[in-house]
Amino acid sequence: MSVLTRDEAQTRAQLIDVHRYTVALDLTTGDETFESRAAIQFTARAAGDTFVELKPALLRSVTLDGQPLDPHTLDQNRLALTGLTEGEHELRVDATMRYSRTGEGMHRFTDPTDGETYVYTQMFLEDVQRVFAVFDQPDLKAVFDLTVTAPEGWTVLGNGIATDEGDGHWSIAPTPPISTYLVAVAAGPWHSVRTEHAGLPFGIHCRRSLAPHLDADADEILTITRACYDRYHEKFKEPYPFDSYDQAFVPEFNAGAMENPGLVTFRDEFVYRSAVTDTERQTRAMVIAHEMAHMWFGDLVTLTWWDDIWLNESFAEYMGYQTLTEATRHTDTWVAFGIDRKSWGYDADQRPSTHPVAPDPDAVPDTASAMLNFDGISYAKGASALRQLVAWLGEKDFLAGINTHFARHKFGNATLADFIDSLAASTDRDVHRWAEQWLRTSGVDTLTPTIGNGSEAGWTLDIAQRGNRPHRIAVGAYDRDLVDPGQLTPRDRFEIDIPQQDGPTVRPGRRPDLVVLNDGDLTYAKVRLDERSWATALDSLSAIPDPLTRAVVWNAARDMVRDGELAPTAYLDAARTHLPRESDLAVVQGVLAFAATQIADRYLGPDDRPAALATLTSICRALIRRTEDGNAPGLRLTAVRHFISAATQPDGIQDWLNSDSVPGGPELDPELRWRILYRLAVLGAVDDDAIAAELTRDPSATGREGAARCRAALPDGDAKAAAWDRMFRTDDLSNYLFTATAQGFWQPEQADLVRRYVPRFYTDAVELADRRGPAIAECAGRYAFPIHAADEESLRLGEECLSAADLLPALRRKLVDQLDDLRRALRVREG
Repeated sequence: MSVLTRDEAQTRAQLIDVHRYTVALDLTTGDETFESRAAIQFTARAAGDTFVELKPALLRSVTLDGQPLDPHTLDQNRLALTGLTEGEHELRVDATMRYSRTGEGMHRFTDPTDGETYVYTQMFLEDVQRVFAVFDQPDLKAVFDLTVTAPEGWTVLGNGIATDEGDGHWSIAPTPPISTYLVAVAAGPWHSVRTEHAGLPFGIHCRRSLAPHLDADADEILTITRACYDRYHEKFKEPYPFDSYDQAFVPEFNAGAMENPGLVTFRDEFVYRSAVTDTERQTRAMVIAHEMAHMWFGDLVTLTWWDDIWLNESFAEYMGYQTLTEATRHTDTWVAFGIDRKSWGYDADQRPSTHPVAPDPDAVPDTASAMLNFDGISYAKGASALRQLVAWLGEKDFLAGINTHFARHKFGNATLADFIDSLAASTDRDVHRWAEQWLRTSGVDTLTPTIGNGSEAGWTLDIAQRGNRPHRIAVGAYDRDLVDPGQLTPRDRFEIDIPQQDGPTVRPGRRPDLVVLNDGDLTYAKVRLDERSWATALDSLSAIPDPLTRAVVWNAARDMVRDGELAPTAYLDAARTHLPRESDLAVVQGVLAFAATQIADRYLGPDDRPAALATLTSICRALIRRTEDGNAPGLRLTAVRHFISAATQPDGIQDWLNSDSVPGGPELDPELRWRILYRLAVLGAVDDDAIAAELTRDPSATGREGAARCRAALPDGDAKAAAWDRMFRTDDLSNYLFTATAQGFWQPEQADLVRRYVPRFYTDAVELADRRGPAIAECAGRYAFPIHAADEESLRLGEECLSAADLLPALRRKLVDQLDDLRRALRVREG
């Protein structure tokens, strides 16, 4: 399919102005296709030629101003409109469109639990073309007026209030002007919980089979929603710009959520079927806050072209965490951001595929390249940059600039230059220079302290900076407690600007036992600890009073491992010493996740892996013993999960499965049962009959994914061959079933068994991407890549694959990133 270039978009926007889409969708015509009719009112500012986009199964008819056009002139996804005269025009397109099984366009899903069917749209970035004909670019905003014909008993949801007209016919209130990628429809026999807030209808929706689980959390979800809505109205002068606020939890959703105006769609894993930790509830709440922020930044004011996607995502990311902290019971959200989310940005920013938060427009020449920038840089680094901007600018001036931006560009489009101009109008600081230094550059700065011992003048702090961004950071100084040397007492916390303009900073008194740069985590930079501070941290890390400071120190250790400056086993030793005493759930989860998925699975060789797993199970046993009183269920659940995943012998976890409970709790819910069965499959302690029996017990969509994961994990040649064929030889797996199968396939314990599939991946993944498109290509590159094959031969094969000129961009980007991670793993092993 042709991708839209930035030059083409600019040319089309200069030629036409689009006013209104009137779209009729008929979802009653079968399981494979639906009917789509679109009437587009637009004006040509001058005589000229242009094109409209669509991806039909069958293009039935096209008329322009009542005159028929030849449907056979459709070239891939473009229908030429030639000889336009200056003035108003109407284009009508009647087509049959295909349902998707990959989360793109109009996705169709049948729930295996009860046989009910649901459909929903995901129009981003250019997948609206899979649903109706469209001038598909973000700066051609228009009013969208949709009607939907659905099977009897279904409910239809859309961007505006949906009205049941009877006999399966639904009308959706016309939108204000919005971009094409933000149009949304969801239809099916939804279970709904409805309420009203601030004079607007609010609703949350899910599959009927998930109804009891949504009902159990409805008060929590709606309380978060109302609190964020009210807080945004305190921050923003522009009122919420749409007529309702629905949140639909939909199946097999590729992203975390999508900010469709008035109808936010979420992956329905956020409707919890099994026990979760409070940190996971916080994550759901953050996504709710993130998507609501988009109603203003992204929907009310939208980027002009995709080079400014960070304007959407960085702002919503920052606002999501900050507003959750201010308005809800989740007051430590920045700890989770620092220990988990931020590392996504750091990792992405150190790969060859790194890019500035706000890339040069020429670096995003088309929609295919735009898709590659939805990464940790646009989200986590961008949010970190905005947090640093607020620290430097002050929140009052920052919000004043934001409100100026909304007032100037509401229901329109804007660029980075527009955003910076709005900020500049509210402050005397040079935000243009700040933007050049922070948003137009790539890479991570590293800050390293040199500390002078105390003298009569005090102790000194000199910070060496690798990189050239300005930073305003806090520095924390801590001393060992005189009574209990294992405890740390805060002595001082002060702010400094980097680069230091007047030489080393001098502070009174003797030098502290621990000095932490970026205490409070207000900037985006790697930090190091001096030798004495690191020795203190090794002794007393869990005794640092503030969990956010502990997260900063753990991140420093993480970065040192990745950069070859700290042995992976030293990180594991620190975890074994301090995690059993750690009180913050996000810190425990973040440290265990890095220790398990990076250190044990990648950074240590096969001979060292058993000892690493033993360390992990030892940590988890200590946490399980510590939580026997029931006062920390989240810590206990986290420990149980990681114990299962690190088990090297089947007996203990098999006993848990047989008794349907962990001694002392918790009882096993579906998630824990599938987790145990998956580990037993890896260890060769179960067979396909046991997997089939568990699927009978849990025939849900999640159960199907669990069974696919377990079957692919069996250490059996026939099972591996069958899993490979399902992924790469047939095209009937949905995006979620493909992912589950891929997750199960590669196991460090089975390196010899799957070795012959390593070279096959590099040929089969390319063919798969060409057949099935970017969504499955991304899944293949992320989940089906042989990440445990950390050797020179795998690296050679991957580089050879990358040398091909015709790789689908989504797959190429994933391979570039995966191979760079593989190189890093080899360097760490060799170190």
